[in-house]
Amino acid sequence: MALLLFLTLIVVLLAGYPVAFTLGGTALIFAAIGSATGSFDSAFLTALPNRLFGIMSNETLIAVPLFVFMGVMLERSKVAENLLDTMGMLFGSRPGGIGIAVILVGMLLAASTGIVGATVVTMGLLSLPTMLKRGYDPAIATGAICASGTLGQIIPPSIILVLLGDVLSSAYQQAQLDMGVYSPKTVSVGDLFMGALIPGLMLVGLYLLYIIFMAKLKPESMPALPKEELPESRQALLLQALKVLLPPLLLIFAVLGSIIGGFATPTEAASVGAMGAMLLALVHRQLSLSTLKEVVQQTSKVTSMVFMILIGASIFSLVFRGFGGDEWVHGLLSDLPGGLFSAMLAVMLLMFVLGFVLDFIEITFVIVPIVGPILLSMGVDPVWLGIMIAINLQTSFLTPPFGFALFYLRGVAPAEVKTAQIYRGVAPFIGIQLFALMLLALWPQLATWLPKLVYGE
Repeated sequence: MALLLFLTLIVVLLAGYPVAFTLGGTALIFAAIGSATGSFDSAFLTALPNRLFGIMSNETLIAVPLFVFMGVMLERSKVAENLLDTMGMLFGSRPGGIGIAVILVGMLLAASTGIVGATVVTMGLLSLPTMLKRGYDPAIATGAICASGTLGQIIPPSIILVLLGDVLSSAYQQAQLDMGVYSPKTVSVGDLFMGALIPGLMLVGLYLLYIIFMAKLKPESMPALPKEELPESRQALLLQALKVLLPPLLLIFAVLGSIIGGFATPTEAASVGAMGAMLLALVHRQLSLSTLKEVVQQTSKVTSMVFMILIGASIFSLVFRGFGGDEWVHGLLSDLPGGLFSAMLAVMLLMFVLGFVLDFIEITFVIVPIVGPILLSMGVDPVWLGIMIAINLQTSFLTPPFGFALFYLRGVAPAEVKTAQIYRGVAPFIGIQLFALMLLALWPQLATWLPKLVYGE
């Protein structure tokens, strides 16, 4: 019944029904069938009110609407537009310069907004027409935009890391209790933020190396800007770049620095970020009552979606456990030949495939609570597991034909850009993602060293 429940969920989701109601509705239908046939104990559902109250009173999750507000407000404040213009001029004198600017601005937007869809759409609208006009190969242009847009998955303050931190904390405590540890350690969102810094910056570095390599190999595919379009005064351009870069950098340092330094929780830091985004919009003269209304409405929509999915996932999780699904998965992973390596590989492959049809929110709330306690009880480090999941899903969202980032860009790309060109453009970046994932698998210290250094754990 547990397997049938999971397969039915996937089929109904593929049919296009809303995720939150599909999770809860499918689970309740199976619970009713199970109660009628005697294969499900309805007492499992009595835990639901406590779970919902736990969601409502969870301080960590308050960071979600605040980070969403920060991202949407920055999107409206023309920070991205100013950054792209200035960075494009700064690096435009050399082949591949605009490509380098796109990767760097994508990184800054990822660290500022943490929302993949918003970053890909913003970069697609602002930079793709310019790159095509300058003679860039459409494949390279679209690949760079998709790849830099998905950095919001891994570079803090990523919303997926906030949600993963909350879910992994519960899974880690459950795993320790199952092992007989009655004073369990915890893993925080701050731990994941710290763990993601080195892998995130490593990915940015690998992207930049690829762009530079292609610019050397095929300079005609990424031509430099004509000299007459470049400003005469290099010094004035550097001052302009500093002026444009400083505000978002200060905002990023304020948010991450307050968490890393222990001055604020992620929720408190998110409120600092939200206020900082409003100040930036005010400085750029983009803050008005109508803008504020739009931002609040968009934030409410995204937040409502996240929490409705979380409620639906809680119902699904209870029913899945009621059918013995967690024991079935535990036995399946434990009995695999090769032990922990095979179990980890199987979970990563499952998440990669599910990333084609499910968003990161559903995977975080549905899959991680099932497999997380099992892997953690087998000795996996929770920070390393969280970063592996984030990069794995980032790769999945780039992979044709179902990658979410590809759909986002296809929706805003000009008609002359073929879908096949987008697929061809992301292929090298998928290879880079898989290479980074392999490095992280071989050297978990890439994710675990910095949290241990800072927090002394």
